[in-house]
Amino acid sequence: MAEEEQKETLLQKHYYENCPGCKVEKLKESQRGLPIRELVSIWIVVLCNALPISSLFPFLYFMIRDFHIATREEDIGYYAGYVGCSFLFGRALTSIFWGVVADRYGRKPVIIMGTIAVVIFNTLFGLSVNFWMAVAMRFLLGSLNGLLGPIKAYATEMFREEYQALGVSTVSTAWGIGLIIGPALGGYLAQPAEKFPSIFSEESVFGRFPYFLPCLTISLFAVVVSIASCWLPETLHKHHENSKLDESCKDVETASLESGVKCKTQNIEGKASKKSLLRNWPLMSAIMAYCIFSLHDMAYSEIFSLWAVSPRRLGGLSYTTEDVGTVLSISGAGLLVFQTCLYPYVDKLLGPVLVARICGILSIPLLSSYPYIAMLTGLSLSIVLNCASVTKNVLSISVFTSLFLLQNKAVDQDQRGAANGIAMTAMSIFKAAGPAGGGAIFSWSQKRQDAAILPGNQMIFFILNVVLVIGVLMTFKPFLVQRRH
Repeated sequence: MAEEEQKETLLQKHYYENCPGCKVEKLKESQRGLPIRELVSIWIVVLCNALPISSLFPFLYFMIRDFHIATREEDIGYYAGYVGCSFLFGRALTSIFWGVVADRYGRKPVIIMGTIAVVIFNTLFGLSVNFWMAVAMRFLLGSLNGLLGPIKAYATEMFREEYQALGVSTVSTAWGIGLIIGPALGGYLAQPAEKFPSIFSEESVFGRFPYFLPCLTISLFAVVVSIASCWLPETLHKHHENSKLDESCKDVETASLESGVKCKTQNIEGKASKKSLLRNWPLMSAIMAYCIFSLHDMAYSEIFSLWAVSPRRLGGLSYTTEDVGTVLSISGAGLLVFQTCLYPYVDKLLGPVLVARICGILSIPLLSSYPYIAMLTGLSLSIVLNCASVTKNVLSISVFTSLFLLQNKAVDQDQRGAANGIAMTAMSIFKAAGPAGGGAIFSWSQKRQDAAILPGNQMIFFILNVVLVIGVLMTFKPFLVQRRH
């Protein structure tokens, strides 16, 4: 008993005066009530970095057409896929690097760098004059924006345990809203000289670069966020001095190991390993499931916009970019309400694994209905499409929020940035395959309108469902394992 009391005394929390992480921990202890300011700060930063990812999808079809690189209309989706995946390919190459930087130098520098990258390269993308410039700008934006992994770690570290689900939910909500509002802005603001000739002339910069206005709008928002990010608190612990307490703690841990006591970092089922993240199965299983759902979601995001603006004769809806923007705006509003008001309660009731599993299963019949939605017209089409879009996005973001929680709970703070970097690298590789593969399969499916089996767009939505089924199966045991504390 005396030995146990000695361990508890030695391992009590000790705060270092000049450590930013310790300052945040002390602040968390004194916090009472909902940390609204911190939630809003994270929400705005994540939103800023999510907006440019998919803002191009509503106008990408027309942008590729204007580049005159596609010889046939059916080939536009093929080239659109390469532009869409270049961002994610760049992010896949650098996510682990940014995760390591976040663990070594702090979350805040990576956050600021990510928002500055949006300002520069998203603006240049809007000024693209050919296909290869568009690909290069998107690639550089992805390479230098490594924010998503560290911001998930940041959201976990900024809040007390009872608010961590809400904090991670805020990240995934803002990310999901950004992936919806971004295309909405792209849909409304692209080709302004055609839509608003009384305001923008054909000779103006917005007439000569018809896809510059949505990019400029997002970049101006990113300028404000970049400046505001300088006042964010740092959550990484930076202990430069060696205190007696540190040595005593090490002595206690060494004694525990010598006496045969199992170390808490031992890599057994349900427990995290401090030595090797790749051997941490609770982490890796959550990342693998996350990758499959990410592949599906990114392919769906691009295919939805391509399908909506493609002509009726090819199985599309013949929507304008503005019509697509309207649908995605409504989806964003529904997503915001659900994730802010309902998700934390659903997570508390069912747990993250069950939430991810149920939402994945419900998405399958919903996605199967999309080819039949294209048969509707007028008001009925508008109502059904909006309901389907809201539901699909709510289900998708709920899956991601649950997997975010599982990933961050699978590791301790000193490995959280690197763990999220691994998740971002793996996810980006899969997401990069989404637009490229989705665009190619979309073009192929439009060429088989008279096929006997799964004609036209039925094929593309069937393939999306196959990927979704794989993701759902990965949420079951023995594949998905939670860390035991």
